[in-house]
Amino acid sequence: MNHPISWMRLNLFTLCALLACNLSPELIASEPDLAEPPPDIKEQSEPIAALEAVAELPDGFLQPVAGSQIVNLWANEGGDKVTRNELRASIDPSAVLNSAWDGAEISLFGAGNETVSLNLVLEAPLVDATNISVELTTLNGPDGAAITTRSASGDDLFNFVGRNIELFYIRYLEIKGISTDLFFAGFEYDERHIPERCRRSYNEVGDGFGSWTDRPCHNQIYPDIAVPLELETPFTIPQGTNQSIWGDIYIPKDTPPGEYTGTITLNESGQVTWEVPIRLQVHDFILPDMPAARTMLYFSGESIIDRYLGSDFTYPDRGTATYQQALDLIDTHFQLAHRHGISMIGDINGYTSVEEMGDAWEARLSGELFTPERGYDGIGVGVGNGVYSIGTYESWPWSEGSREDMWTNTDAWVEWFDSQSFETPTDYFLYLLDETDDYQQLQEWATWIEDNPGPGSSLLSFATLDMPTAVSQTPSLDVPTSWMSVGLTDEWRPALDSLENNPDKRTYLYNSNRPATGSFATEDEGVALRVIPWTQYKFDIDRWFYWESTYYSNFQCYGEVEEAFFNVFQQAQTFGCADEISDSLGETGWNYLNGDGVLFYPGTDTRYPDESYGVMGPFASLRLKHWRRGIQDVAYLSLAAEIDPERTAEIVQSIIPSVLWEVGVTDPQDPSYVLSDISWSVDPDVWEAARAELVDVIESSQ
Repeated sequence: MNHPISWMRLNLFTLCALLACNLSPELIASEPDLAEPPPDIKEQSEPIAALEAVAELPDGFLQPVAGSQIVNLWANEGGDKVTRNELRASIDPSAVLNSAWDGAEISLFGAGNETVSLNLVLEAPLVDATNISVELTTLNGPDGAAITTRSASGDDLFNFVGRNIELFYIRYLEIKGISTDLFFAGFEYDERHIPERCRRSYNEVGDGFGSWTDRPCHNQIYPDIAVPLELETPFTIPQGTNQSIWGDIYIPKDTPPGEYTGTITLNESGQVTWEVPIRLQVHDFILPDMPAARTMLYFSGESIIDRYLGSDFTYPDRGTATYQQALDLIDTHFQLAHRHGISMIGDINGYTSVEEMGDAWEARLSGELFTPERGYDGIGVGVGNGVYSIGTYESWPWSEGSREDMWTNTDAWVEWFDSQSFETPTDYFLYLLDETDDYQQLQEWATWIEDNPGPGSSLLSFATLDMPTAVSQTPSLDVPTSWMSVGLTDEWRPALDSLENNPDKRTYLYNSNRPATGSFATEDEGVALRVIPWTQYKFDIDRWFYWESTYYSNFQCYGEVEEAFFNVFQQAQTFGCADEISDSLGETGWNYLNGDGVLFYPGTDTRYPDESYGVMGPFASLRLKHWRRGIQDVAYLSLAAEIDPERTAEIVQSIIPSVLWEVGVTDPQDPSYVLSDISWSVDPDVWEAARAELVDVIESSQ
């Protein structure tokens, strides 16, 4: 049934959202040299008459099978972040067509051992849509083959065996201010560094005009929290909003190639109202279990224990029931990360001694944790974590000791790893210093390890500092890990070449800033974290490190006080201070960041019990899923490069023409800034077209 839209029935808040009334047409008209707003903003600026399309769906578009409070629905492949108050299909159903949605059917493609995603957007512009449930249980393929799932509840949601299809209810967070990661060092000197949907009008050199309320994203409600749908069924969509239902479909390795079809069923108060066809093309190749784009994601054992078990148990004694419960909780985080192709580092009490490695790390590094016997299935069954950081963030306990202490301890660590028989190659290193300028101390410690007459000389030394400085100031350091925002091409590129030409060195990068790469900010584009693995592939970066995933206490602004523990389900700002109101940035302060350090949301929250779901495992952020998409893309790139390296390189260059130091600087005499837009497309269909072309390259050899 179609519902004619009535403007009188839309509340004022919805009306403003539909019209994008935060734009400033007068300002645009008065500045002839200003850049035009992005296409999606221009579409929302159409006159009211354009909304009459809500009344009728075009011929050939999917129709409800019974009366529904959901006026329209549509889908994408997940790379388009749809904020809560957008009613795109209700304005114009044709405007939401994309590579995954033709108006009548969801269409996806993938390979064996790959997880493909979809985002189903349900719109309720007229009235509350209540008592809704959504179901997808089977995709049927050739000769009786099928991709299936099973029902689960409670903690069984974290047993992934038999759960090849998962659906998630997406929760949202209000963006009250712009993250400083979106523009270098917090200086908003170029509006083009900010995501398109958050930009004010600007001139040819990026000078912005207007205020916080002129930003189309101001106070918009952004999607990020992927709660298993079983925990939010049935649900209600408030009038004038949409609700995203995310789907992850894992394609097992032994899935026969061919076309798989199924139906997503929507029920309202027990009656089927929509039946959404879905088609998945499974291609005839398999992605490897070990990602070519290797990662390193930190977790805080203290933060996890605090939220799930309570502040009285933050540092449990080894051998106690609480200690084992904490290890099990952390292992669940490892399994969820592994299912997204991501490796983790961190320790239960800040530092794990050699004697304690058998408590949990043996299973993580051997791959035993990632087996069906331990409740794991998906990407990388039986494959170990692949990385271990000794003394992360300078927590190694002998830093006040002598050279001989360094030798004794590094010998012990190398001997332990040598005594293991891990089938998965494991990078392990000593995390000497973090973001230091004490290059003399860093070089001394790295030299001590290098000069060790025992087995400890093979232990890699690690620190976070930029490549050019590492090459010139700390030549003995093995793993300089750089945060690249802006820099001189003729300094960074030779430094990378120097490291990559030395077989004893590793090249790691960490965190992110625009315009060098996409960022981890909640309000960045959906393709932002897809950019990072492609960048990693382009420059053959050994590993990408992200500094935190469970930063539930903002101590870097507030210190160790109660105020630091924020409600992660209600507050987008996770890092830095929020003690100012900026006319152009909104809420802001020192290092103000949305989503920074939070890629997992706690399934149990003892600090905010009203938000707690009472399950002993984490929920992934959408940003974690976007990162996985890029990691899997690199698997495609690696397979394609074996067949046609020249064409693969051309595809990479076309998708990310200028990243990292390629962006350069505006003034070589002052290499602290660059006036530049990003080089990559923010349209997910452009990225999907590149992935489809890589499929053609891979299958051309068959």
